[in-house]
Amino acid sequence: MVERRRQSPRHESVRVAEDRILLGDCLEELRRLPDGSVDLVFADPPYNLQLAGDLLRPNDTRVDGVDNDWDKFASFEAYDSFSRAWLSECRRILKPDGAIWVIGSYHNIFRLGAAMQDLGFWIQNDVVWRKVNPMPNFRGKRFTNAHETLIWASRDQRSRATFNYESLKASNDDLQMRSDWLFPICSGPERLKDEGGRKAHPTQKPEALLHRILLATTHVGDVVLDPFFGTGTTGAIARRLGRRFIGIERDPDYARAATERIARVAPLGPSALETVRSKRSEPRVPFGTIIDLGILSPGAALFDPRRKVEAEVKADGTLRWREEQASIHRLGAIVQGKSACNGWTFWHFEAEGRLKPIDILRDEAKRQLGLVGPRASSMLEAAE
Repeated sequence: MVERRRQSPRHESVRVAEDRILLGDCLEELRRLPDGSVDLVFADPPYNLQLAGDLLRPNDTRVDGVDNDWDKFASFEAYDSFSRAWLSECRRILKPDGAIWVIGSYHNIFRLGAAMQDLGFWIQNDVVWRKVNPMPNFRGKRFTNAHETLIWASRDQRSRATFNYESLKASNDDLQMRSDWLFPICSGPERLKDEGGRKAHPTQKPEALLHRILLATTHVGDVVLDPFFGTGTTGAIARRLGRRFIGIERDPDYARAATERIARVAPLGPSALETVRSKRSEPRVPFGTIIDLGILSPGAALFDPRRKVEAEVKADGTLRWREEQASIHRLGAIVQGKSACNGWTFWHFEAEGRLKPIDILRDEAKRQLGLVGPRASSMLEAAE
């Protein structure tokens, strides 16, 4: 799975090799990847903590924090230059509708956010990861740092970034998923340890966090890139969820730990990966097409859910009620005295003595138009 590559040129026509770790410098490896080849980037870059010395507990024991050389930069200018370089490469290799997640602390997230906007990324949300069990503030001079911030951004303002809204809402007891997420930090059996029993990586992220990110903003089979792969949390979750991954890591020990970890992951089966169907991503079928295909005939009667209002279907796909004639949405709003209405769920047709929403007729239209497989047709038959 691990590849060592040196001095090899980037070939734009070469298909991206997925499910592997590229061992080498982040910028060098990013420059070798083809344009427009990645669906999502998850980046957990160096924090640039600017630590001046050891962090000690009240009993003078040393805190096992982030003091690695990869987190040290000579100045803010050096950090900004590095950040803009890797962010530019990530934007280049993203597909037109691709997106990126960047996570950081108060030390770096604001600098990263400004760089992202300057480079043309379009910010969709910032998400606050609230830590159930944060590290305490040992010196008692600041608030306990109990969260990290994630920025979710599309490649540019025109991008139609993947967002599996219905799945997230269903998993949140049918409430819209909020932008504050409560998860514990990585600990217990999930925390990888080295042979000496120390943390294999000081900033290993919890799998729950990556699970939600990939579930929310990717599809099965998408390619996910992590330019700071570490011990492979992104790769482990991508493998479990049927996504493909590319990891870049310069430390051989981290890459080795990631390889061993990912090899132990059992991918979920296709049925387990099925998610709630998103209506936003389905092909659009106007109501007039229902009439054109003869699924409903001009002159047919449509009713409100309580059968108190009856409208007549016209040949042009409009509805007539009393002196009003308009689209299914506009007439639905008129009869209710509202400013807007979803006509697909408001209007019902009668079949076998029962009222059924005209929304189910769209599945039959899509089947006839070759826009979906037989599953939608069977759903219609079951409803009838």
